[in-house]
Amino acid sequence: MHPVWKRVFHRLHRALLISKRHQSGCAEHTPTCTSTKTTSRKPRLLVSRLYQPSNLRDVGQDSRLSGEMICKSQRLMHQAGLIHPFGPGCYVYLPATVRSMEKLVRVIDQEMQGIGGQKLDMPSLCSADLWRTSERWELMGKELFRLKDRHGADYCLGPTHEEAVTTLVAHQATLSYRQLPLLLYQITRKFRDEPKPKFGLLRGREFYMKDMYSFDMSEEAAHHTYGSVCQAYIQLFTRLGLRCVQVQADTGNIGGTLSHEFQLPTDVGEDRLLLCGNCSFSANVETLSSGTTHCPQCKTGALVESKGIEVGHTFYLGKKYSSIFKATFSNPQNKPSVTEMGCYGLGVSRILAAAIEVLSTDEGIRWPGLIAPYQICVLPPKKGSKVEGAAVLAEELVDSLGEDFPHLRGEIVLDDRTQMTIGKRLKDASRLGYPYVIVVGEAALQNPPTFEVICQQTAETLFLSKDGLLDLFGKVETV
Repeated sequence: MHPVWKRVFHRLHRALLISKRHQSGCAEHTPTCTSTKTTSRKPRLLVSRLYQPSNLRDVGQDSRLSGEMICKSQRLMHQAGLIHPFGPGCYVYLPATVRSMEKLVRVIDQEMQGIGGQKLDMPSLCSADLWRTSERWELMGKELFRLKDRHGADYCLGPTHEEAVTTLVAHQATLSYRQLPLLLYQITRKFRDEPKPKFGLLRGREFYMKDMYSFDMSEEAAHHTYGSVCQAYIQLFTRLGLRCVQVQADTGNIGGTLSHEFQLPTDVGEDRLLLCGNCSFSANVETLSSGTTHCPQCKTGALVESKGIEVGHTFYLGKKYSSIFKATFSNPQNKPSVTEMGCYGLGVSRILAAAIEVLSTDEGIRWPGLIAPYQICVLPPKKGSKVEGAAVLAEELVDSLGEDFPHLRGEIVLDDRTQMTIGKRLKDASRLGYPYVIVVGEAALQNPPTFEVICQQTAETLFLSKDGLLDLFGKVETV
């Protein structure tokens, strides 16, 4: 027998003996001695203690909110208590969302640092002088949040940081070609004065973004860096299990001579895309001449229109900013040369909402497994039912899985609301989207024990032995 189950059944047997002796006042009911392993164990995560103010309400019945529910992800995130509106385009990110965001940030960090990215943190409050120098103070128009300090100086809340990071690099007078390419990135809150915020986290006034800036010694090297970042983006979305399309795009008010968007195809998307069915060509419609119906790349394929949510954008900037702010390096001849730049954005909070939009059912959230707030939810039987004794087994199962699989510590929650039926708690678990739900019922008390495991991403229900359960969760990937 696997050591996990030896402990589980030993504790279950002891718990049942304690229960029988309860009326006699036996000293075993309140043990005074516990093992070192037991006292060092972290408290179980209980559903009853998780802060989710919405309490899985039916948003459709709330007339005040139902008018705002425009897309699936927004409705589901409200229902699950993941976000709370705090003004037009601004949201409170509740604990489960913060857990998911932190995991997504870790995955992004892994991919960006895998290509040499170095993480920093720049101020959100940016001087207008920098933006006037780049001539973007007026170009950005009303989308730029502007303010004055008590001395009358102009500032903005940065929607992007090309000016700031280029000034930073320009101040390093000793930058050598041996230090290039230099890739600096941050993951911070950004601000944009959207005229009509909508779709929840898909289009807000305050949002999280990863913005990376590259500095290279030549145009050829800059294009190589550009390709490396694009490949890292593809790898990121592959790890998340999301189908992402890289399309040619307009450079807009960022500038530069080359640009690509990374789009998640979905009907709720605001961008119109043209995809060739015969080759790999894809583009945003704004980059092609009006009325274009045939592929400009292979010349034979017909272009099919689709909608998408933009979750990433890359730009080759050339010397647009580095020449203005004098971001130079010492070349092999020890002479100053202007750096070639690129900038690369990922909408972090938008990726989270877009993933829910494209993966979820109408009734429940489905997360990319890697960034689900919790991986496993264990459901003990209803209090007072004929198999109530299995509740102890459910508790010990939570403890034992965490002990034997360190990567799952903090990833397992116990739905201790045993005053509710299994059916009601299963419905709640489906709405919240735990990748795995374990029902500990009558079959778990049989010999050999069997557990019902609902795999929510694949809509499969498995009936596993103790060894099958251990094999399944030993393969779950976490970050």
